[in-house]
Amino acid sequence: MPIYNKLVRDHILEIMDVKGVTYHACTLEPIELLTEVKAKMLEEAREFHEATTVQDEVEELVDILELVHTAINALGVSYDELEVFRGQKKKERGGFDKGIYLINVEEQ
Repeated sequence: MPIYNKLVRDHILEIMDVKGVTYHACTLEPIELLTEVKAKMLEEAREFHEATTVQDEVEELVDILELVHTAINALGVSYDELEVFRGQKKKERGGFDKGIYLINVEEQ
């Protein structure tokens, strides 16, 4: 029997029920959920890094975005608030659109 011990999407258990799969699962408390969202983000980021097609890359980004929504809900922050914070940080430090890659910095 495979052991997963990981966060899965909300309808996975329903899909497994339809397939007649026997499983054990539980519902996480908010603090546990946030911990597992962080772990799942790392997993999805690795999968995004390893993706080789645009379709696969987009699918992994969708998973990451879904996890962002789950995380902000667990933190009690709305998506609009997150966007305000993102905009402020982008205004102060910029985004990543220019593709600037820092190689080194000489010490003074």
